[in-house]
Amino acid sequence: MKASPAYPLTLYYDGSCRLCSGEIRHLQARDRAGRLAFVDCSPADFTGGPAPRAALMEAIHAVDAAGRVYVGIDTFRAAYAAAGLPLVSGLLGLPLVSQAARRAYPVLVRHRYRLPGWLIGPLFERAARRAARRSAGCREGACTVPGGAQGGR
Repeated sequence: MKASPAYPLTLYYDGSCRLCSGEIRHLQARDRAGRLAFVDCSPADFTGGPAPRAALMEAIHAVDAAGRVYVGIDTFRAAYAAAGLPLVSGLLGLPLVSQAARRAYPVLVRHRYRLPGWLIGPLFERAARRAARRSAGCREGACTVPGGAQGGR
């Protein structure tokens, strides 16, 4: 990944893909600091973005506030860090994990429409609900935990 992104980081994603949309909903729910913006580039008449529509549909792209472009796994690393998931971002930066992810990502992208909805939907919906609950439970630096306990994070 290039230098740390300047926020906001705008992600260009395929909104017609259940897998892509699920991951975006998860990131939206986790983005408590408002560092991420999202653009669905799936409409056939979409223009704009950091690359031609065909390239945007082949790999997730992002552009940060400084104009730096991120593609594929680098986009995920930057987005996870922005959304408060630095461990996931760091994991994707480890040499062996990064190498495996960079090899697997194009295969996943090619077959993303074939993935069964029963697998994708519940996975991301559960993660998004969990993130939304955490976000709703924290206000002004104090977090409430079900059962009445309070404390900082």
